[in-house]
Amino acid sequence: MKTTISSKGQIVLPADLRREDGVEPGDQFEVERVDEGEYMLRRVSARPNRGLVTLLRACPDDDWFVPVDREETTDDVSVADLG
Repeated sequence: MKTTISSKGQIVLPADLRREDGVEPGDQFEVERVDEGEYMLRRVSARPNRGLVTLLRACPDDDWFVPVDREETTDDVSVADLG
């Protein structure tokens, strides 16, 4: 797959690859020079809980997950009885 470097030195990762791997704006990558003219692009590990809110909101049970106001502390959050 080919891509072009811009006048600012930016390289576009093709949309097909971004979709396949879930690459989103703001994701970070390391670039390593392997040899003359050869480079390796490696995604920096995402946070372990990345995508957790999306996963919880996709729960088939409506209103199972409700985001809490960021001003609340964990002591203020009531835990649902799942049993």
